[in-house]
Amino acid sequence: MKHHLHFASRRNILSLLSLLLTLVLISCQQETKSGAGEEAVSVADSLAGNSMPAQEPDYTPAQRDSVLRVRAQALAQTFIIVDGHVDLPYRLQNKKADISKRTEGGDFDWERAREGGLDAPFMSIYIPAAYEERGGGRELADRLISMVEQIASENPDKFALANSPEDVRRNFEKGLISLPMGMENGTPVGGKLENLDYFYKKGIRYITLAHSKSNHISDSSYDPEKRWGGLSPFGREVVRRMNSLGIMVDVSHISDSAFYQVLQITKAPVVATHSSARHFTPGFERNMSDEMIKALARNKGVMMVNFGSAFISDESRKLWDSAKTVADRWAQEQGLSAQDDRVSKYREQYFHEQGGRTNVQAVADHIDHVVKLVGIEHVGLGSDFDGVGDTLPEGLTDVSDYPNLIYELLKRGYSEDDIRKIASDNIFRVWREVEKAAGNTAVQ
Repeated sequence: MKHHLHFASRRNILSLLSLLLTLVLISCQQETKSGAGEEAVSVADSLAGNSMPAQEPDYTPAQRDSVLRVRAQALAQTFIIVDGHVDLPYRLQNKKADISKRTEGGDFDWERAREGGLDAPFMSIYIPAAYEERGGGRELADRLISMVEQIASENPDKFALANSPEDVRRNFEKGLISLPMGMENGTPVGGKLENLDYFYKKGIRYITLAHSKSNHISDSSYDPEKRWGGLSPFGREVVRRMNSLGIMVDVSHISDSAFYQVLQITKAPVVATHSSARHFTPGFERNMSDEMIKALARNKGVMMVNFGSAFISDESRKLWDSAKTVADRWAQEQGLSAQDDRVSKYREQYFHEQGGRTNVQAVADHIDHVVKLVGIEHVGLGSDFDGVGDTLPEGLTDVSDYPNLIYELLKRGYSEDDIRKIASDNIFRVWREVEKAAGNTAVQ
């Protein structure tokens, strides 16, 4: 697997996979052993970047499916995969676990990341909206950042911090999983621009301006009370200062008005680290409308698709809302607070019983939609693993499942270059442009 091999070993990986493919084709028993072997060599040539023969072998449906499955696994283990949003730190804040090995709960650990080919999950430094009023947001951010640093320092053969695309690539070549960091919710900024400098030095490379409630920086898409009509006056200064430092502005969670105001102010591309297409969830402001996606593309930014079923399917979203009502009623009957873990489990159980979980094909539909709307350069992956509870789609239930999504894209005719862009090239381009705009490329 790539985590034990240098990038230059791609052909060795592909040779092994071509051998596996040969065995798969033979097992189909649709053609002779020699024919199966010839087809396997053709696929190996294709995976290695060599030109295909003039006429592709005439695969049966079963053989073609096997070819695509193996090819998807090969690409997941060959290309750098960046995920814009993984809520591991807050998960560990609530329940400690050794993620250097396979864990019983949660969506992320090192073993499953290796299986899925995940190389650079942005660690979400998530600050709940309640900290805006109660205070203590900066202290929580510091604890979560320290937790990520500790993961890397205690497991130097598995993880490493990353503050730039170049760091990610160097770690990849060493066989390490990178742990770049982004802060979800600008509350820890605390009304002081100098705190942006502080968090940049701590390794924060994007900030989601708000979360589920409007804060002192921006209105939230979830909050019916639009306190500022978009960005606050201080929020406008925050965007400018983030540009000057080289911190990516994350427009996920903020209101539509705030989004458009960010685009008016920013001197660099922006990113939506974990949002999906509103086209499939009408009226759900947390996702991005077609007009917003087009504006994001004009800004040269990227939308990283959220995998949560409620972000992907309108039916799932409505069932998730209904499940909250049912769970809240049950909590009252049981004398439990809405924050009790048993209430969230009850909600998830109801959601599943009602068939609320969508599938990996629906996630690919969102990628398709963005590509058809604005092109392949403006879409990426922002799973929200460990952040959306047990609502993930069939086929994308944890970090081992990225090959399933790649397989679905291959079935739809996406090229290897397309998949590389979705996996990492697009977000790397934005990240580098943000560094360039700040005048501090490769600053550590």
